[in-house]
Amino acid sequence: MSVSTRLKELLDAGNADYQTHTHATAYTARQTASAAHVPTIEMAKTVIVKADGLLRMAVLPADCMLNLHHLQWVTRSENIRLATESEFEDAFPGCELGAMPPFGGLYGLPVFCDSRLGYNEFIEFNAGTHTDTIRMTFADFKRLASPTMIDLTDHRPHHAA
Repeated sequence: MSVSTRLKELLDAGNADYQTHTHATAYTARQTASAAHVPTIEMAKTVIVKADGLLRMAVLPADCMLNLHHLQWVTRSENIRLATESEFEDAFPGCELGAMPPFGGLYGLPVFCDSRLGYNEFIEFNAGTHTDTIRMTFADFKRLASPTMIDLTDHRPHHAA
């Protein structure tokens, strides 16, 4: 198991009840949900955006698309777009590119979480690699990540992650 050290320390210090899982290598949130045998509504994907030049973390269900216009309004940003991998490749030490866990506070980033994830008792997410996930209660995630809970999606399931 190759869970990010920072993440494990945060979860343990926060007395979170969590389980780690290993699955076949997967690079998209939908692939990860399938490999981990988790419903896509419970698989939380982490999307990095650049808002007025600053990185921000958005967390949403694996089968949904980020509504950038709404996030722009919420963050009061003049310019917002998806960040390129080269713009955030150094922002998540100890994590494989694209497999960062949804705890922006570990990396100095604010977290915006889609309200739909809050309807789940449990969520699962990348643990810093493309082969490891963590499953925990949404309540523990919310307590430890302190996300801004908003509607982040365009209300239509998306079939590519």
